[in-house]
Amino acid sequence: METTTRAGDAAGDARGRAGHADAAREVPGPSTWDVAATAFRSWRDGAPGAMDELVTAMTPVLWHVVRAYGLERGDAQDVVQTTWLTLVRRAESIADPQAVAAWLTTTARREAWRVARRRAPAVVVTDDVLEFFADPTDSAEQQAVRHDTDDLLWRCVRSLSERCRRLLRVVAFDDRPDYARISRDLGMAVGSIGPTRGRCLARLRQTLLAAGGAP
Repeated sequence: METTTRAGDAAGDARGRAGHADAAREVPGPSTWDVAATAFRSWRDGAPGAMDELVTAMTPVLWHVVRAYGLERGDAQDVVQTTWLTLVRRAESIADPQAVAAWLTTTARREAWRVARRRAPAVVVTDDVLEFFADPTDSAEQQAVRHDTDDLLWRCVRSLSERCRRLLRVVAFDDRPDYARISRDLGMAVGSIGPTRGRCLARLRQTLLAAGGAP
């Protein structure tokens, strides 16, 4: 009887330990995003060593993002370092610590894209190929048509509201517009820039069509 009792107790202990182990496995740990947010918040509050925790948590993520652009190891290291330096300089622009991981990955992606484009090999084109593809000089008729088309476009642009004119002038000449800068310059919420641009372009198109422009 005593042997049976001890065996039962041992089995119960084993089941208990297994239950605790299962419970421990079922409780997920904090995500990298949460660890980064906590470390960033602590760093801004002046906690020593918090930046080291943030770097430890996010550097593998940034490395993966940067290497996806096909950069050499040295260039990738430079991009990651630039990302961290940019964070230190612009930390106050991140209002919500929970957004720091997304901010870092976006910054790394943009810097990697810039470096990758700069590193892209130049394509050598021979003179005969250039001559084949070179546009001939416009005729007087073509120049007149282009002048009329440009004049119509700008007359339609001038008919838009000042808000639309300013926004379209900014985004028309920038391949990668800085929405934060546009927000400051034009006094617009970042989230409203895209929809406003769409409405302004639609209004410009309607104005052009009404004025006899090509669809």
